[in-house]
Amino acid sequence: MSSQLTTGSAARVTLDLPGGPIAGLQAGPADGRPALLVPGFTGSKEDFGPILDPLSDAGYRVTAIDLPGQYDSPGHGDVAAYTVEALGAVVHAVAAQLGDRVHLLGHSFGGLVSRSAAIGDPAAFASLTLMSSGPAGLDGGRRARMELLRPVLMTHGIAAVYDAMQALEQSEPGYVARPAELSDFLRRRFLAGDPAMLLGMADALVNEPDRVDALIATGLPLLIVYGTDDDAWTPDVQAQMAKRLGAASVEIPAAHSPAIDDPAGTVEALIAFWQST
Repeated sequence: MSSQLTTGSAARVTLDLPGGPIAGLQAGPADGRPALLVPGFTGSKEDFGPILDPLSDAGYRVTAIDLPGQYDSPGHGDVAAYTVEALGAVVHAVAAQLGDRVHLLGHSFGGLVSRSAAIGDPAAFASLTLMSSGPAGLDGGRRARMELLRPVLMTHGIAAVYDAMQALEQSEPGYVARPAELSDFLRRRFLAGDPAMLLGMADALVNEPDRVDALIATGLPLLIVYGTDDDAWTPDVQAQMAKRLGAASVEIPAAHSPAIDDPAGTVEALIAFWQST
């Protein structure tokens, strides 16, 4: 069973940027076509762990990162540093270090950030994949949960937020406990985050406008990948976005994290798309 602990042969790297270091996992031949994978809100580079080796085996030089304030990448302590535009500039700077015409993939909130980077400089990228992401800010149950937890963070701190999230998850029908090693990692990762990052990314995640037309104008090859049971942006919302974009779309038997839930299907979709470009 794959999880965020399944990172294979990927090496831990640090990318030095003017705004501070960015932590990454990197795999694949040095002369391989570069691909950059950007995680979502409260996520990290490990969310792509199970697909790194298979993509590198196909000849790609794959780099998954922690955005500023996430897990191993230092934060800035300033909510204003975590807007979609500010983080998009970080993604663009990382891509510039990886080479020309990078294949860019953004998961969930990372899709909104990657979209900003692509709109800002389409020529820097060979393609853009939006995975489990949407046309505009998040709505529905996940948004309501973030709004519920904001005062917990402001009053009691980041550990209390994680404990409250766990209590909510455990109260849901069909809850299945995670293995102890994975549970320990997820807690450690969350507590390593910058509290300002949680506030800033949460604001950005719910307030992002619809930028589909601006993305169309880039002319980039686009792929939309989503899980059949996604509970963030629904499959219907993502399928409709793909139609508006005139983009290829692939539905994966997964929830919100196809790279974890179905690595083989995710890799197959990505390689087919990247080779077609």
